[in-house]
Amino acid sequence: VQLQASGGGLVQPGGSLRLSCTSSGSTLDSFAIGWFRQAPGKEREWLSCITSRGANYYADAVKGRFTISRDNPKNTIYLQMNSLKPEDTAVYYCAADFCYNGYQGSRVQASWDKGTLVTVSS
Repeated sequence: VQLQASGGGLVQPGGSLRLSCTSSGSTLDSFAIGWFRQAPGKEREWLSCITSRGANYYADAVKGRFTISRDNPKNTIYLQMNSLKPEDTAVYYCAADFCYNGYQGSRVQASWDKGTLVTVSS
């Protein structure tokens, strides 16, 4: 399934952004979806995932600051990002993926070409 992330932009430290993940060709309500990011010069990092039933899990780096949710009628998965830090600067991606307690994205397969850039800077 082809997904596209959107909603990135420039935000000051301490600010918030909400990213959206949508698909133009697939209904997402039966899929578990994960959010990932890749900062310049760094490896891709798993952030969070949500199951088709709404169970959600987070990486320690974002736990308490980021919230994943889904709106099935809108065919959209969100990542609400609060208390943003300069180290959150990265391209953010979403992908259909596995999602269970302890999983951190090791089995994901995606094209990684439809991300959205988040820049946290003053």
